[in-house]
Amino acid sequence: MEKHYRLSDVEFEKQFIACQLDPSIFSHEAHLRLAWINIHLYGLEQAEKNIQKQLQNFVEFVGAKDKYNATLTVAAIRAVGHFKEKSTADNFKYFIKEFPQLKNNFKALIASHYSFDIFNSNKAKTEFLEPDLAPFD
Repeated sequence: MEKHYRLSDVEFEKQFIACQLDPSIFSHEAHLRLAWINIHLYGLEQAEKNIQKQLQNFVEFVGAKDKYNATLTVAAIRAVGHFKEKSTADNFKYFIKEFPQLKNNFKALIASHYSFDIFNSNKAKTEFLEPDLAPFD
């Protein structure tokens, strides 16, 4: 089991915002969980604002500023939002079991929305680029 599950949703979000979360537990799945928590508590639009700002603060704090990708961040939040609308889960553990492609097939999922590589695009790293193949809704 992923280590981030040792923290409640409240503690996970609190530690992340305060840049106190151990970076070694901030896996891809933990990123998705952060999106799920924010969408659940604040709605999709506010989740996008919150996470972009908080993630930029976090990566700067841990010395990984070059890892931030604006397009990937928003795309991941919107993908989680899309599946959350279809979900019957009341917590992230059940949600990720319901939609494992978010965890296990994420690059393919993103590739179905973008005809170019957002993971390595310098422009995608600095500004959000709308999907050119299919929207996330």
